[in-house]
Amino acid sequence: MERNSHIKGRGIRIAAAIAIAGTWTANAQNPIIHDQFTADPTARVFEGKMYLYPSHDIPSPVERLEEWFCMADYHVFSSFDLTDWEDHGVILTQDSIPWVEPGSYAMWAPDCVSKNGKYYFYFPAAPKGHERGFSIGVAVADSPAGPFTPLDEPIEGVRGIDPCVLIDDDGRSYIFWSGMGLSGAPLADDMTHLAGTPVKIEGLPEGFKEGPFAFKREGRYYLTFPWVREKEGTETLAYAMSDLPLGPYEFKGIIMDESPTGCWTNHHSIVDYEGDWYLFYHHNDYSPEMDKRRSARIDRISFNADGSINKVTPTLRGVGVTDARRHIELDRYSAISPDGAAIDFINPDNKFEGWKTILKDKDAWVRYDRVDFGSKPAGNIGMRVRSRGGASLKVAAGDPDRVIATVTIPATGEEWMEISSPVEYSPAGIADLTVTLCYGSSAEIDWAAFDL
Repeated sequence: MERNSHIKGRGIRIAAAIAIAGTWTANAQNPIIHDQFTADPTARVFEGKMYLYPSHDIPSPVERLEEWFCMADYHVFSSFDLTDWEDHGVILTQDSIPWVEPGSYAMWAPDCVSKNGKYYFYFPAAPKGHERGFSIGVAVADSPAGPFTPLDEPIEGVRGIDPCVLIDDDGRSYIFWSGMGLSGAPLADDMTHLAGTPVKIEGLPEGFKEGPFAFKREGRYYLTFPWVREKEGTETLAYAMSDLPLGPYEFKGIIMDESPTGCWTNHHSIVDYEGDWYLFYHHNDYSPEMDKRRSARIDRISFNADGSINKVTPTLRGVGVTDARRHIELDRYSAISPDGAAIDFINPDNKFEGWKTILKDKDAWVRYDRVDFGSKPAGNIGMRVRSRGGASLKVAAGDPDRVIATVTIPATGEEWMEISSPVEYSPAGIADLTVTLCYGSSAEIDWAAFDL
């Protein structure tokens, strides 16, 4: 009796992601949004749910921005589990704002906060009649997903980019922004006007700084920001602390080092969600050849007893738990063998199709953590694979000797095939998966999933 049944073309269809007419995107991996660029991710918790307000990089329709940042609108996304993200669609465009220069494509990093039952969306844009520079506008809604109505004029007295708003425990609000350093000012109760004179934030290190994100934790104020610490370098994420919202601040150190692949910018937010803290940031995952097209990521962040922040190492795996019945994208690995394994795009001409795992040599492996099998035993494992000469894979749970299944891949040539193999041992609850090349020629894996 054959241990493996190979079903070409149709597969066993056991791991389809949520079908959604383009409004949902999954899974719990970095980057978190898989069908468009999502830079500068500001995350906020509203009504017990995480909302994400990124900027939206696009390929430039105008020659002057072909090699620069180009953004025409904003989407908003939401998630209960940080795994599945709903795209609520476009909430604001450059053409819907009376004071914005048409065709400027400068809808850069935004923020959104809630006060007095309203939601206030802050955004930078190029105002009409100015050759250079940015103003910051406000759009107001009754729901965190909109619809948002922009005010007719930007905030008077603010010129710059990357707005961030902090609402303190006493209800007072403060706005921070970039432009010739970092500045801040109190906001009026209507959240649309300044209530005081802007000040330059003191106590920060030398070097280019932008993208402030302020928050309060255990009575201390944190001002976090992208910082170029080395001349001609790329951005780190850094932070300072204070006993007052507008400082002066004391510089504390680095949250995240420079991009290992040379992406020039980073931009972030730091949010407490259900008792855990998360760092949202971006990287040019889907556009390695062009670092002006970025994608949102999430990793956990932690604090020491004195309030200092532990440095975050970026991961592909990200956060959250992956349902065993869904596509497990092994290329968003937790760990990978140092030799004989690689990750590459499935289709270099359309990078949003995602990545593949390549196991080139015998005993090469990839590990993917936190897969939820639930309480019902799995019957089969399905995989989308290809191998020019055929290969065999061992799928194990936790202990490499705890074999879930052995998957035999026939010689497929250049064609992808969906195959199914019976499960020998089914984990219960949450387990880590390790896939190892046992023998044969190089094997390529798009995804794996279980029939529960």
